[in-house]
Amino acid sequence: MNKYELCVVVNAKIEDDERAAVVDKCKALVERFGGVIADIEDQGKKRLAYDIQKMHEAYYYFIHFEAEATAPAEIEKRVRIMDNVLRYLVVRQDEE
Repeated sequence: MNKYELCVVVNAKIEDDERAAVVDKCKALVERFGGVIADIEDQGKKRLAYDIQKMHEAYYYFIHFEAEATAPAEIEKRVRIMDNVLRYLVVRQDEE
């Protein structure tokens, strides 16, 4: 099992419950592909470096999890088509 971090940038113009639903869907995807979630870091609303879909701000979430090497590709494939997700990235964390 490898350690990964899923970063999700969520639309700031949606309601709190919709935003929570997006994060819950991401958590469900990680668990669906055999991942074990360590923690979820809510960075809150931040200004974007450049406008995405005419938006200046977005909410950032970091989901730390452990999974097999095949899981990140499957997770990215499904997060790519989710509504209200502006950007996403799964990176492997080095062992310390």
